[in-house]
Formats: sequence, structure tokens, C-alpha cells
Amino acid sequence: MTVCLAVTWLSVSQAFAADPATGTASAAGPAVPFSKASPGSALPTGWQNLPVVSGKKLTVYTVVADGKRNVIEANSTDSASALMAKGDGIDLNATPVVAWRWKVDKAIPGADNRASDKEDAPARLVFFFDGDKSQLSFGDRAAMTLAKAGGEDLPYATLMYIWSNDAPVGGVIQNPHTDRVQMLVVAGGDASLGKWQTFSRNLAADYERVYKEKPGKLLGYGVFTDSDNTHASAHAWYGDVRFDAGK
Repeated sequence: MTVCLAVTWLSVSQAFAADPATGTASAAGPAVPFSKASPGSALPTGWQNLPVVSGKKLTVYTVVADGKRNVIEANSTDSASALMAKGDGIDLNATPVVAWRWKVDKAIPGADNRASDKEDAPARLVFFFDGDKSQLSFGDRAAMTLAKAGGEDLPYATLMYIWSNDAPVGGVIQNPHTDRVQMLVVAGGDASLGKWQTFSRNLAADYERVYKEKPGKLLGYGVFTDSDNTHASAHAWYGDVRFDAGK
């Protein structure tokens, strides 16, 4: 996934504007859990398959049965798009913990999230946050002003949980082009392939750890499988994404 200047790969206005031409699902109403959708049907209500960069192929997201549970299957072939939902109604003060599970079929050969020309991952969760943009650097403010003039309102900050080929679990990787996109490595390596992994993270605390401030409003969240920079393929499955109060 190539990112130029600020978070140009996915604007908030793109994320939640219906686009009938792409056949993506409407984002109207609360996001329906993946497990409540029927296999072979359209994407669950409240979710949209959104291009990361204009002109890129879309990753294919499909509702499939996995035993007794329905999940999202992601197939990427030289593609990059995210399955996104609005953050409306999610209060991180009350429910700061995000829980999910995913399964990665294989690593992406040559992928390296630290390098712009290799920045792909078979599995990610992505979160968009609002904030006080007046506190940003001149360069970031200029990029956001330019985007807004073009009809797009970029998020203040983006945090991802990612599966990485070889970066250490627990480490934080800054996007090669901007410090407004940060990636927290939660899994990776051959030992984690081909099996479901379950995660529970305090999203609010992770945001504060990475950005050194408390998070603003959650604008949107989703799952994201891409292989466009390596021109390879990626295959993963995602279970429900839940927010709760934690312990």
C-alpha cells in the first residue's frame, strides 16, 4: 500500500460515501457483525469495500461459513482495499477494548511494512480517529488542507493492528510516508499460519502509547488485506470485531 503525504490512501469522506458504481454495500445504519450475515450474500449492512488508492484493484471480501460461524474471507491479488464501518455509537471511554480473531493462510513473500515499496500485510485491523488538527505539523496540516479542498476530509490519526512477516510482536511501525499512520504488530511468523488467532487489545491505551495523547472520536474501523506493493497474493479470514469495557 503506497501512501503519499498524509493518509491519502483512504479519506473519511470516501470511506462512508456510498458508491453504487463499485457495488459496495451501503454504510447506512449500525454495522452488522460478520457472524450475522449469510454466506454468499452481499456484504453485511454497515460495511463498505473501499479502495485504498484510486485505480487499485479491490481485495475481494466475502461472507463464508467456517464451521458453525460465519466470517469474512479476504482474497487479495495485487490489490488493496479495506472493509470499513463507521465508528458511530462507539465510545472508547466506555468500551475501550477491541476483540477480534483472524486466520492467515500464508505470508506474503517479500512484504515489509517498514519499506514503502513492500508495505503489504495479509491481515490488519484499521481505526480512524478525529483530533485537534491545529496541533499537527505544518506539513500534515498542509496535506489535510489540500485534501479538504478536493472534497476529502482526512482523519487526524490512523492506528492499525497488523500481521507481519518478521517484525517483532509488540513493536510499532510508522508508515514510511507519514507519522499519522502507525502500525502495531500483534502477530506474525510461520507458527501463526493456518489457524485462528484471538486478540483483545485496549485500543484507547494503545493509541495513547503510540501517539502520546488520549484518542479523539473513533471515526471508522475495519479489516484490511492487501498485496499491491509486492504484486503478490494474500488470503485471510476475519471473525467479528467487538468493542467492550474489558476487565
